[in-house]
Amino acid sequence: MIHKYADVHPDARLAGNVTVGPFTSIAADVEIGEGTWIGPNVTIMDGTRIGKNCKVFPGAVIGAIPQDLKFQGEETTVEIGDNNTIREFVTINRGTKAAWKTVIGNDNLLMAYVHIAHDCEVGNHCILVNNASLAGEVKVHDWAILAGGTLVHQFVHIGAHVMVGGAGKVRKDVPPFIKADRDPLSYMGVNSVGLRRRGFSNEKINEIQDIYRTLYLRGYTVSQALEIIEKEFEPTPERDEILHFIRNSNRGIIRSGV
Repeated sequence: MIHKYADVHPDARLAGNVTVGPFTSIAADVEIGEGTWIGPNVTIMDGTRIGKNCKVFPGAVIGAIPQDLKFQGEETTVEIGDNNTIREFVTINRGTKAAWKTVIGNDNLLMAYVHIAHDCEVGNHCILVNNASLAGEVKVHDWAILAGGTLVHQFVHIGAHVMVGGAGKVRKDVPPFIKADRDPLSYMGVNSVGLRRRGFSNEKINEIQDIYRTLYLRGYTVSQALEIIEKEFEPTPERDEILHFIRNSNRGIIRSGV
């Protein structure tokens, strides 16, 4: 149902059962999937693609041009998956020629006033709490939680199953499966509570803890620790994910705070 006071361009491609509230504006080059609810006073601009069964709350602005002086009007997109909740006054900018698109996966919760800049990539099952902000070209992997007021520097990667504490300033990459807090942001142990909630066994959590003890607590350099982890720990998906993440970090990883 499209409210009579909504402004939906006739060329916009909306599934038959999309709901659009009053005073919402939807531009021509927009696609919205089945079962999605768009509340009142939402602005959805050209280049936006929204999947099925999403909820977009009042004041959200999706698909605005990047806040990047290098942007030259190239045709780029915001691509949002299924089952996402986008709360009040969230802003999601479309991409630049750096990646051509900003991507939000499935089953994410973006709380009020979250900002996601150009060319970011947010995975699945992530929670970005009120006022969290991602600068351009940030990547957030699956199941990550960024607490309220988290600020993420451009180009930073945040690993899967990470928990970042409130008002964290994320200047370096945050490896998977850990908690990060303090200023400067530091390793504060393995996110064991979150991992248990997602079905990780105690044995698997202990393996991850042993890997991070080697990395952070035994006095090795990062390169030394990676060599020891590869030699002394049996290959597992979790071990390999940690090694791959750190070896491919361009900004370097956060330091230990324990």
